[in-house]
Amino acid sequence: MTKQSMGYSRSRVTLGIAVALLGAAAAMQAQQTQVSPEKPAEVYKPIPGFDPTSIDVSVDPCNDFYKFSCGKFAANHPIPSDQPGVDQFYALYNVNTQSLNGILAKASAGGSSRTPNEQKIGDYYKSCMDTGLIESKGLAPLQPLFDEINAVQAAEDLPGIIGKLQRYGIDVFFSYGEQQDLKDASKQIAYIDQGGLGLPERDYYLRTGAKDETIRKQYVEHVAKMLMLAGTPAEQAKNDATAIMAFETVLAKASMPVTDRRDPEKTYHLQTLATFNETIPADSFDAFRQAIQSPAITEINNATPEFAKAMVDAVQSTRIDTLKAYMRYHLLTGAASRLPRRFDDENFDFYGRVLTGQPEQSARWKRCSNSVNGALGEALGQVYVEQYFAGDSKAKMLEMVHDIEAAMERDIDQLDWMSATTKVRAKEKLHGVANKIGYPDKWRDYSSLEIKADDALGNRLRGVAFENDRVLNKIGKPVDHSEWGMTPPTVNAYYDPSMNDINFPAGILQPAFYDTKQDDAVNYGHIGAVIGHELTHGFDDEGRKFDAKGNMTDWWTPEDAKKFDARADCLVNEYGAFTAVDDVKVNGKLTLGENTADNGGLVLSYLAYLERAKQNKVDLNAKVNGYTAPQRFYIAYAQNWCENSRDEVIRQQVLTDPHSPDHFRANGAIVNQPGFSSAFGCKKGAPMVPANSCRVW
Repeated sequence: MTKQSMGYSRSRVTLGIAVALLGAAAAMQAQQTQVSPEKPAEVYKPIPGFDPTSIDVSVDPCNDFYKFSCGKFAANHPIPSDQPGVDQFYALYNVNTQSLNGILAKASAGGSSRTPNEQKIGDYYKSCMDTGLIESKGLAPLQPLFDEINAVQAAEDLPGIIGKLQRYGIDVFFSYGEQQDLKDASKQIAYIDQGGLGLPERDYYLRTGAKDETIRKQYVEHVAKMLMLAGTPAEQAKNDATAIMAFETVLAKASMPVTDRRDPEKTYHLQTLATFNETIPADSFDAFRQAIQSPAITEINNATPEFAKAMVDAVQSTRIDTLKAYMRYHLLTGAASRLPRRFDDENFDFYGRVLTGQPEQSARWKRCSNSVNGALGEALGQVYVEQYFAGDSKAKMLEMVHDIEAAMERDIDQLDWMSATTKVRAKEKLHGVANKIGYPDKWRDYSSLEIKADDALGNRLRGVAFENDRVLNKIGKPVDHSEWGMTPPTVNAYYDPSMNDINFPAGILQPAFYDTKQDDAVNYGHIGAVIGHELTHGFDDEGRKFDAKGNMTDWWTPEDAKKFDARADCLVNEYGAFTAVDDVKVNGKLTLGENTADNGGLVLSYLAYLERAKQNKVDLNAKVNGYTAPQRFYIAYAQNWCENSRDEVIRQQVLTDPHSPDHFRANGAIVNQPGFSSAFGCKKGAPMVPANSCRVW
């Protein structure tokens, strides 16, 4: 998407299913034996909102607050072999996955009493778990798509198969979808954007250095192995993989860097269809549009025009056999989790072991449970919220949201760097923010989606196509402001600049982030900081470019905009000085929005907590677990970021993700907090209380 929502945590992705590469036919035959469905063996328990076991009292909080608050976390939480790391998000993710599995195990048992939604989520899960049936079918379920790829004789034949593959979620050549018009948020329009890469991001193809060269070599080897497993002779597979890498490198060179993509003005180029057809001729685009089942359009956001032109040139100058091999590979890797184990294993070997350092694939019950959440998230979510988000949780959250919004209004009034004119517009936007908590008011209708208990791959493809059709069908229609962009069980939160709303799924409103057994000091430090974070996204370097109605427009005076940029540059320099792993530093420009939200959100939550404590006549100096209320607030915030992660996944995160590594999200924000020094009695000049600090909001 060109219009990006701003989330709280980094992306949490579980990849493939266990182990190794196969070369000999005997090894392949050995792996094609039936795999028994797995059952959950673990019993995951939530981490409490205030976790004394993670605190290292030997560390001076004024010197390194992360090590003080989280110094014992890694020793107490070794990295599971089936995860790239462990932190508060993964801890809750595991608990929620276990909860979802309990729901799905019951639904998959069958019975006439199941509701239509229970039938769909149960049969989807059952088919995903039936690895024996998946093995016995082999590649037969993909053969119709392979036949269509093989039938391509020339570039003119490509649009139809590209559209069909993209409808099934296979990201080849470019991306196409729906978005709100960035300059008229009442409109829903089509967009075309860069895409089609097999490596995580463009610079994986372009960076120099031994590490990146090794990854590129391993990627080519992986592509060749996937093609060989599907029957391509070894020598041809190697040649095809090399050619695919060359083609994708051309796409990468034409792609916009991740830092530039954070600027919505750089990804907005609204064109009439006639103008766009100068890049992709009308007959070709119309064949693609019909195949992906998009409605007819009269205009389109050509998000990256330079890429679109380069992509067309690359297609025309590349051998058709290479393009066919390219599509076959992306189809195989996109479907790998529903193919025989040899494909799933190889896919995980590269995307899991090589890129994230994860030794083993996650248990299949975990992956299948979360796959149902991805395909039928609101059907599954409806049952989840009934069981895990009952009582007054929604009302309590809404109270905290209102407290923090009120704190932001007071903060805007007190800003000494913003003019009265801009303050009026800022408060207008603040008052326009919609608050979505827990789950949607109206549940999605899945009645037209066919799910079969014996068709794992078919269910996956139909599920993706259903979502594709639902989203594209919004083009040209009024915006539905009640719609959610995350499923209720998701452990995350987000702000959407075009909707001007903040969204907190029920999945994150659980311990440790929201713990009904803890006092306000802890909950405002945890989930309060999340609320403040998402609210501040509306006013970070990207969000500030959108007004109260969600339109991208400049509502700042030139002088105020300069002052904002100067303050933002302080954060760019601060975080850009952090070394994440080896010689890889945090990208201060890429992470600016998230860092701004962390810093501003923590300030707002603390101000809101102090006001709430005043109203409730709380003694701030009274100690619980040995700490005063302000101390518990800051410890709770830092413990949002307790982590133990593999170097490989941290490296990938720093190179591709707009979120800073967890350690720096704790200390990076703490050093800029006006209330921290008094809470812990730190002297000015201490590492956590530097002489000069950064402050935007």
